[in-house]
Amino acid sequence: MVFYIVETIIKAVLVVAILAAIAGFLTYIERKILGLMQRRLGPMYVGPYGLLQILADGIKLFCKEDIIPSNANRFLFKIAPLISACTAFIAMAAIPFFPEFKIGDHVVRPIISDINIGILFVLGVGAIGVYGPLLAGLSAGSKYSLIGAARATIQLLSFEVVSGLSILAPLMMIGSFSLIDINAYQSDGFTSWLIFSQPLAFILFMIAGYAELNRTPFDLLEHEAEIVAGFATEYSGLRWGMFFIGEYANMITLAFLVSIIFFGGFNDWGIIPGGIAILLKVLFFIFLFVWARAAYPHIRPDQLMWACWKVLMPLAILNVLITGIILVL
Repeated sequence: MVFYIVETIIKAVLVVAILAAIAGFLTYIERKILGLMQRRLGPMYVGPYGLLQILADGIKLFCKEDIIPSNANRFLFKIAPLISACTAFIAMAAIPFFPEFKIGDHVVRPIISDINIGILFVLGVGAIGVYGPLLAGLSAGSKYSLIGAARATIQLLSFEVVSGLSILAPLMMIGSFSLIDINAYQSDGFTSWLIFSQPLAFILFMIAGYAELNRTPFDLLEHEAEIVAGFATEYSGLRWGMFFIGEYANMITLAFLVSIIFFGGFNDWGIIPGGIAILLKVLFFIFLFVWARAAYPHIRPDQLMWACWKVLMPLAILNVLITGIILVL
């Protein structure tokens, strides 16, 4: 038991340390890809090819004055960024990042906790993250922050419904909520990937994921063109940075989820070993997130809600119904 506890703590520390560093590096990658797509250079001056820009941004966030508005609720204002960052990393506890491997005689499982309701745990903890922007907007004492908080609540809760319904059909086929079991279900090769039997579920889950990540074209929580910076308007320094570390960590989580649920996870991909295969899939989906930000304009809140309740949710229910009929027959 002592060994298991120590091993779990080491895994948790490694996940937080490595993925927090990767999330920070993703800000540089995104700026460079956006620069390439929009015919500009992106970060160039700090270090070779601008690689030290991440360090410069980190120093700036550490040294920047932490301002709390005089009419803010100080306790809620301080705790809101912690909620956003912590829920993003806690959700990773049930995600199997790589296949098992051995160190000497000991088998290492690259998952912090293999619980039998893994997918529900990830979605549930991710949903709790809505309290971060909600409390940030409510506690700041600013009308711009309040509008951002209202949009955050409406958008995230609405699309939680779509994301839950969209994966219900694949789960009916698999018969398990464990991400390990979902990965094993697709172990028979390329043709067993769920993207081929559940393409509509994949599309719906991706759209809902974009909305929950607050990524363009669904970035209504901090729509710069309308409400300055949304729920984060009054934040500065490290508290501001924690919101966006959480956003990029959630992006990594979603990329792993989509890869595991619909694209064969960490099973071997032809001659490509499983560990490398899932990394390639995750990198591809992260590139898609950045590509969408560069290519698509913002949409209005009423358009987003119309698409959620009148298009996406009925399609998700229809997909569940058709899948159930096929399984019964």
